[in-house]
Amino acid sequence: MSEGGLAAPSRHPLDWRNPDFYDEAKLDAELRRVFDICHGCRRCFNLCDSFPRLFDLIDAAPTGELDSVESKDFKPVVDACTLCDMCYMTKCPYVPPHEFNLDFPHLMLRYRAVEAKKGEVKFADRELAKTDRNGALAAYVAPLANFATDCAHKTARALLEKAAGLDRRAFLPSYQSKSFAAQEKASSPEVNREAPAFGRKAVIYATCYANYNEPAIGLSASAVLARNGVETEVVYPHCCGMPLLEQGAIEEVADAARTVASAMKPWIDKGYDVIALVPSCALMLKTEWPLILPEDEDVKRLSKATYDISEYIVAIARKEGLAPGLSALEPRGVALHVSCHSRAQNMGQKARELLKLIPGVDLQVIERCSGHGGAWGCKTPNFETALKVGAPVARQAAQSGKAVITSECPLAGHHIAQGMALLGEGDKAGKAAPQLVIHPIQLIAKAYGLEA
Repeated sequence: MSEGGLAAPSRHPLDWRNPDFYDEAKLDAELRRVFDICHGCRRCFNLCDSFPRLFDLIDAAPTGELDSVESKDFKPVVDACTLCDMCYMTKCPYVPPHEFNLDFPHLMLRYRAVEAKKGEVKFADRELAKTDRNGALAAYVAPLANFATDCAHKTARALLEKAAGLDRRAFLPSYQSKSFAAQEKASSPEVNREAPAFGRKAVIYATCYANYNEPAIGLSASAVLARNGVETEVVYPHCCGMPLLEQGAIEEVADAARTVASAMKPWIDKGYDVIALVPSCALMLKTEWPLILPEDEDVKRLSKATYDISEYIVAIARKEGLAPGLSALEPRGVALHVSCHSRAQNMGQKARELLKLIPGVDLQVIERCSGHGGAWGCKTPNFETALKVGAPVARQAAQSGKAVITSECPLAGHHIAQGMALLGEGDKAGKAAPQLVIHPIQLIAKAYGLEA
């Protein structure tokens, strides 16, 4: 592959079961090999804070080269990586099959896996990553949990910041007393047998976020699919493990993959597609799990059967055609943020195609990092950086003049809304800031008259 070639990037499976993966001397040698190539290239300087930290570190070294940088100083570079995959997908000319064989995000993951192996992940971070346990417990005391996480309650947030390292200014998702899976089981929408796509069958993989925090995403998706003739079942055996992957807990992610793939197998055998409601989760099922467990046939089958919700609705529109009934939104203006993990799925701007199905929609697409990065952007050392990285998105959204801002990544959407408020971008533009709609599928439900 030549530099700047058009061949698709390929990715090697993670060799996480090999003892050499955790050998610190070999890790350091690979870090130095990759960092030196990055130093000589620098085309990724504007993606996230990892690369400016790396380049500043080298530029400030006595020789101005990597050879005079101490290995202990690499940690801030690693800590700034959010595993968004954008350097790998959009910037780096040296990914496989290039002979330089660079995979920067998975190298950062390897560093964190070594830290996890040594027991260096903070206790609070480990507990925050247990999303299923936290969601299930919080459901019993949802009003109390939501009081503690609300930014307006300064004393509670100050205590939470001290105990868990979550910045007191950062938005934290609220919890629901009744999960999406429970709500859907109690009242499933009737399948439209007259729809062109009638006969399709799909499992909705609820994801921990839609299940415990924002059931409206799942309810909207279920309603739109039913209107379009798709028979659905909500299946949620376990979190996808993205919060654990961010901490380098690869073996635990592998366990989650086996659990979910096993639960999905009977449905795939019966001809059901699998739909993930959040881009990060779709990316895990499609890409990360097969790289962690390349020999697992159930994981491979699940990967091939999985669709992002926007991707799936657009596929119906292209192949069979949508059920009639979509009406124009009033007001019509929508600013759409395309999240990094949507882009990393390498499927194109499916959310844009989805919203273009709404008659007369006035759409502005913002394709740039929101700065959030999952739990990363909520933490005290990172919140200011998250705002800085996301400021261009907040600025574009505030100055767009649109009525609504939405993103396929719910946490990114909240972070953008918070960025507009904290940075005062709407006030500077002399315009009312757009209102947040958590996911584009909710706008499709609204256009069908299904938002209730």
